[in-house]
Amino acid sequence: MAPGGCICGNVRYEVEGEPEAKIICHCLDCRKISGSTYSCNGLYPGGTLKVTKGTPKEYKTKGGSGNEIVSGFCGDCGSTLFRYGTSFGDKRIIKIGTLDDPSILNNFKANAELFTKDRVEWVGACEGAAQKQGMT
Repeated sequence: MAPGGCICGNVRYEVEGEPEAKIICHCLDCRKISGSTYSCNGLYPGGTLKVTKGTPKEYKTKGGSGNEIVSGFCGDCGSTLFRYGTSFGDKRIIKIGTLDDPSILNNFKANAELFTKDRVEWVGACEGAAQKQGMT
């Protein structure tokens, strides 16, 4: 189990196993919730995420795909921890930067980049990652 949580510590979670996919997303939604030019995400089976402390708040919106997506975040500090939606079935998108173990971040090598049509010009493609103009 890999533990993670928000910056204030009021919401904690554990995720089991390895991600099915390691994804960098350049969509406007991911830019807005990350406060950066893209987000780094691990795609995990839905049953592997367990909230161990606190209750995340949820925000629902339509994602870049046009489908509904839900963001789970801390209601106190605002950290987005995970997302899920119809585009991903029962899977959970874990925001990799919220995991506690720095070795997970050091070993994160994306195997796909989504919404590359929206990638800012000064960010290059991730070597070896499939390049997708949109969600697929």
